[in-house]
Amino acid sequence: MAASESLLDKLDGLEARFQEVSLLITDPSVISDMKRFVKLNREYRDLEPVVAARKEYISLQKSIEEARELLSESDPEMRQMAREELDSATARLPQLEKEIKQMLIPADPQDDKDVIMEIRGGTGGDEAAIFAGDLFRMYCKYFETKGWKYAVSSCSEGTSGGFKEIIFTVTGEKVYGTLKYESGVHRVQRVPVTETQGRIHTSAATVAVLPEADAFEVEINEGEIKWDTFRSGGAGGQNVNKVESGVRLRYNWKNPNTGVVEEILIECTETRDQPKNKERALSRLRTMIYDREHQKYMDDIAARRKTMVSTGDRSAKIRTYNYPQGRITDHRINWTSYNLPAFMDGDIQECIDQLTIAENAERMKEAEL
Repeated sequence: MAASESLLDKLDGLEARFQEVSLLITDPSVISDMKRFVKLNREYRDLEPVVAARKEYISLQKSIEEARELLSESDPEMRQMAREELDSATARLPQLEKEIKQMLIPADPQDDKDVIMEIRGGTGGDEAAIFAGDLFRMYCKYFETKGWKYAVSSCSEGTSGGFKEIIFTVTGEKVYGTLKYESGVHRVQRVPVTETQGRIHTSAATVAVLPEADAFEVEINEGEIKWDTFRSGGAGGQNVNKVESGVRLRYNWKNPNTGVVEEILIECTETRDQPKNKERALSRLRTMIYDREHQKYMDDIAARRKTMVSTGDRSAKIRTYNYPQGRITDHRINWTSYNLPAFMDGDIQECIDQLTIAENAERMKEAEL
């Protein structure tokens, strides 16, 4: 009972905070402060399911108490109904407690953000670029199942297909919270299409998933940005050859952690509309600076909490795709599946779910919930 009372105390505190936030987001002074308004709206959405779970938890406790009282009734039918109600409620209660404990794990404030993803061919030459293209297709298929939108910002194609590098944005619900476990080195073992002797090669591609920065999270002096325009290459008809829709920005950024000034260069040929390309190049600039400025913070977090899943090391080998065996293995949690064709066709949710479960289990231990 003491454990349930402690859990209920936490839920009561969150219910009070939920009511407070509900009032704040209707306050004109809060609505006029966009940064605070967005933050409070996010908190409201996060608290909503917790408050609903609290309501169910209290209802279950009340049902158990009432059912136990009815067990002493003389009417057999009444006692039978009470027994069924008691069995149902007592079976549901521990399951709900587990769900609530997972909800009480402090959420990563970046989980709701959209992302910028970068896939680069690593070791393996042409085969690595082909594999980078396979990974891009795999993710695109997955985005379709989630109802997410994606848009390519820039890419460099491989000589035998695929991509030496491809950068794209992904927008939708809780995109970063879902895709953050994909950062790292993805290794492939197969006979490349460029191999004439039938030998199995090992190649790799790196994936980086960066949370997209909001405009008010990063300070950029736009007057110091140097802009160039150029004609986009590739398919697109006459417009591509005649209109300078591609944009290139250069920005000198001082790293607050080291004091070193770095030049950041970004190109964007995503659309045929130059103003839109400028807007998207600025978005990428904000995200790059946000990611670099927060790297020290992320390193500190990783040093304090190095779980199996979130090592904080983007150079770590996280997954192997073995084509001869039809096998995918995620090395962080020793998860293996022998359904490689479906996986490469975007059916990756089970792996992401297992990574999330493993991460939450470790975080629950740390939080002593």
